[in-house]
Amino acid sequence: MRIGELAAVVGVTTRAVRHYHHLGLLPEPERRANGYRRYGLRHAVVLARIRRLTELGLGLAEVRDVLADDAGKDLVEVLTELDEDLARQEAALRERRAWLRALLDAEDGVPAEGPVSPELAAVFAGTAHLSDSPMAAKDREIIAFLETAMPAGDRERLVASVGEALGSPGAVARAGEAYALLDALVGAEPGDPRVAEAAVALAGCVPPEMFPGAGQLDPEDGFLRAFYDDLAPAQAEAVRRALRILAEERR
Repeated sequence: MRIGELAAVVGVTTRAVRHYHHLGLLPEPERRANGYRRYGLRHAVVLARIRRLTELGLGLAEVRDVLADDAGKDLVEVLTELDEDLARQEAALRERRAWLRALLDAEDGVPAEGPVSPELAAVFAGTAHLSDSPMAAKDREIIAFLETAMPAGDRERLVASVGEALGSPGAVARAGEAYALLDALVGAEPGDPRVAEAAVALAGCVPPEMFPGAGQLDPEDGFLRAFYDDLAPAQAEAVRRALRILAEERR
C-alpha cells in the first residue's frame, strides 16, 4: 500500500501518518527503487491502534508508552487512569451545567459582571442597588475576577468573606457609605483630608477573614499595582491606608 491507501484504509489523513512517522510512533518503511514507500499489514495494524488510543483520549506521549510494550502490559493501567480522568471531567461538566442552570433560573438574571458562582450571585443580588456607585461596580468586577482566578479553597473563603461583609442591612449600608466617600475622591489629591475618612470607612467594612495577610501584601505585586493604577490617585491612597489599618488591627 502507498501512504494514501494506508490512510484511507485506517481512516486517517496522510498528514497524520507523516506526523506519526515524525514522532516515531509509526515505523517508516524503506523506499523502493521507484522512490515510493510501500506499507504492509503491520503498519496498518499499528496505525489503527494509534487511532483507537487517541480516540479514547490518550495523548501521543501516552500512546508511545503503550506501543512501546508490545505485550500491552501497561495498557490496562493507562486505560484505567483515562477512565478515572473522564469520570472527573464528567463530574466537573455536571457541576458547570448545574451552575449555569442556577444562573439562568435566577430571578435577578445573570449579574452584569458575568457568570459567577450561585453564592456570589446571591450576594450581588442583595447589593444590586449599590452598583449605581462607580466604585461599587469596580469592586464587584474585582471580586468576580478573584473568584475566577483563585484556587477552589481560596475562592470559597473569598465568597464566604464577601457574604459576611455584606450579609446584613447594616453592613450593606456601611458599604454604601464607604463607596460614596470613595466616589467623592475622584479628582481629589492624595493629601485631601477626606482620604483618611474614606480609609477608615473602607477598613470598617472588611471582615478579618477577607484579608488575613493584609500586613504581608507586597506593594510591588503586579496585580495590586494594576488595581491602584485603575483608581484615581486619592482613591488609591484611601485603599492603601485602609490596608494599613487592617494590618495594624491584625497584629
